[in-house]
Amino acid sequence: MSELDATIDQTPDVTAPRQRTVAGTVSVDGIGLMLGQPAKVEIKPAPPETGIVFERVDLDPPVRIPATVDRVVSRARRTTLKTGEATIETIEHCMSALAGLQIDNAIIELSGPELPCGDGSARLFVDPIMEVGLTEQEPPRRVFKLREPIVLEDGGTMLAAVPSEDPGTRIIFDLDYGKNSDRIPRQTVSFDPTTANYVEEIAPARTYSLKEEAEALWERGMCRHLTPKEVLVIGEDGPIENEFRFDDEPVRHKVLDVIGDLYLVGRPVQCRILAYRSGHALNRRMVTKIREQMAVVDQEHLLLEGQVMDARAIQKLMPHRFPMLLVDRLIYADGDRKAIGVKNVTINEPFFQGHYPGTPIMPGVLIVEAMAQMGGLLLSRKLELTGKVAVLLSLDRVKLRRPVVPGDQLVLEAESIRATARSGNVKCRALVGGKVAAEAHVKFMMVDAEAE
Repeated sequence: MSELDATIDQTPDVTAPRQRTVAGTVSVDGIGLMLGQPAKVEIKPAPPETGIVFERVDLDPPVRIPATVDRVVSRARRTTLKTGEATIETIEHCMSALAGLQIDNAIIELSGPELPCGDGSARLFVDPIMEVGLTEQEPPRRVFKLREPIVLEDGGTMLAAVPSEDPGTRIIFDLDYGKNSDRIPRQTVSFDPTTANYVEEIAPARTYSLKEEAEALWERGMCRHLTPKEVLVIGEDGPIENEFRFDDEPVRHKVLDVIGDLYLVGRPVQCRILAYRSGHALNRRMVTKIREQMAVVDQEHLLLEGQVMDARAIQKLMPHRFPMLLVDRLIYADGDRKAIGVKNVTINEPFFQGHYPGTPIMPGVLIVEAMAQMGGLLLSRKLELTGKVAVLLSLDRVKLRRPVVPGDQLVLEAESIRATARSGNVKCRALVGGKVAAEAHVKFMMVDAEAE
């Protein structure tokens, strides 16, 4: 996984369940739910720590998109990933199948803009995965144990996550259609993954819509390839030309969606979920909040234990010296893809003498310089750039979010977007206490270092 918080374990445990991937290639064909275009999917084994990664192989060049909430864009009634102009629509049923089967690592190659829908349940993916089987991998699962309760409300909907000592993610969902309760009675289901069977109790539950909702989608040109015989459309007298698989199939499908959306955290979460009329939008907001909490925990772990490179080692790669060396320590490095360092801001910094004597604040330009140095340090780790110096070429999307003052510890993150022997493009962030203080996209030109 390229994300830091998907690679650092809070409490390593050699007795914990191991990571898993598919035992072989899983092939799925079909038509997309919303767009109605044919699609072919191949779910392939992936090494430990890869996570779930989608790849649009019908594009030239192919585009890979990690299945994390930071790659999600807003869409009605579905969950969609996007990088640049490439999108992957309606991933929630596939993500639910992977989460329900406890698959940690997989590459999902897709030809087409949308995953196939089958009958609107997760069985389209679960059944062929079960036929191929799963392979246990050496590293333990990276489970995040929720620390603090999170409660989200939006109008008449609510979604809460609370800490739990029980393993897994237990979900209690209360579905209430109010004035339409004559067609979909109020339903509540409790799903505990340690005692219940996802494959039999959740995966078969199909997506559904009220008749008027289906007609509105048709008018917008969506789902026109489907009939009530193929998907669950609920009219005045129940399903039209169809039957429920469970008496409470609608609420079971809501649980299916929650399981899929929550997997956008990037790893399993140990907590309890309480949902009332929640949908994809509120689910995604919850994932974002969980990742914020997870980032703070992981950062604490790194600051306590991380020590990849100290100041003396940094000076061997960087040309900067006092007072312009603004990276004190490198605490984490994922090859040449991502690096994290710290800058301890003290009252003894020379710039505080004039900025400002009465209200000392670290100049924004120096925060940006610190981020740029972190980006240059990351690029210097690339083998083909050995002996090169990263010279700042341009800055884009620069935002200063909050002041940095004496006593703060500035955590500097740099993630490589693109790097060659001649240039580099890096996404950078500076955080204080887990909150973003600044961010920028930095471009560098690589030049030969002068001989000492």
